[in-house]
Amino acid sequence: MGACLRIPQVDALQRGVDILVATPGRLNDLIGQGHVRLDGVETLVLDEADRMLDMGFIRDVERIIRKLPAVRQTLFFSATMPDSILELCERILTDPVRVAVTPVSSAVDVIEQKLYFVDKANKRRLLIYLLQTGQIPSALVFTFTKHGADRVARELVKAKIPARAIHGDKSQNSRQAALNAFKAGEIRVLVATDIAARGIDIEELPYVFNYDLPNIPETYVHRIGRTGRAGQTGTAVSFCCFAEKESLAEIEKLTGKPIPVVEEHPYPMQVFEIPPKQARPPRPSKAAQQNPAPEKRPQPGEKTRSKPSSAQGQTRGRMHRGGSAH
Repeated sequence: MGACLRIPQVDALQRGVDILVATPGRLNDLIGQGHVRLDGVETLVLDEADRMLDMGFIRDVERIIRKLPAVRQTLFFSATMPDSILELCERILTDPVRVAVTPVSSAVDVIEQKLYFVDKANKRRLLIYLLQTGQIPSALVFTFTKHGADRVARELVKAKIPARAIHGDKSQNSRQAALNAFKAGEIRVLVATDIAARGIDIEELPYVFNYDLPNIPETYVHRIGRTGRAGQTGTAVSFCCFAEKESLAEIEKLTGKPIPVVEEHPYPMQVFEIPPKQARPPRPSKAAQQNPAPEKRPQPGEKTRSKPSSAQGQTRGRMHRGGSAH
């Protein structure tokens, strides 16, 4: 994987391996350098297939598949498998068989679910309010973007609530350090994106917050399943602004039951329309950035007009007011 040094990986490959576990980017790098051949592979396994394909790794995966023998077994493993990803899998796989271990809509019964309708601008205030006033020893907070995770973590730290963010832009060491600090009780809140939260195991997690509702309903089930494990009780708190109501409807359709709404809180929803997106000015092309237009110079014989000095401007002003400047 990319977070590890390349030389030890190459040395291990040269000794020969039976099972190779790799991230798509590093594997393609090693293939391009001639350190890996895939013509003898019998089985390809894609773990977290929905996230791998949905987050833009499809080209890397397809590049790897083109290096594999035509006759092979391909396995996709994933906690969620929405229709859009199923269509993609059917394009890559040949006559695939789907095996579901548990129903996709099975939200754990021991999890208490709560829904707060709140404007997007007040989500951070409501989160801080609940963490400061409620009996919440620790919580895992999910955001939709990496930038959002960093922003929420900073706001919590400003409010004297120990918190850290983990996401794909953080190094492996940084993510592991944040996770260890959370498990040890050194920080109270761990803010994460869905990608970064995959694969981490936190026992006895009492609270999960959906700061941003996921746009894939199966992801909601996966998120709240982080709490209430091994017979423990847990609480899943979700924030929903007006723009997320469509995602909420999809989640409740999947689970087959409405999420109980908390009506009384300090930041009730006030915005009941989706704000229009502000158009961004067009970016200059790369050619324009690399070769800016040269400054126009006067041609031979062309008169130039110089900017009057401050003294000249003052003189002209006095002449205009007084009629002369003697």
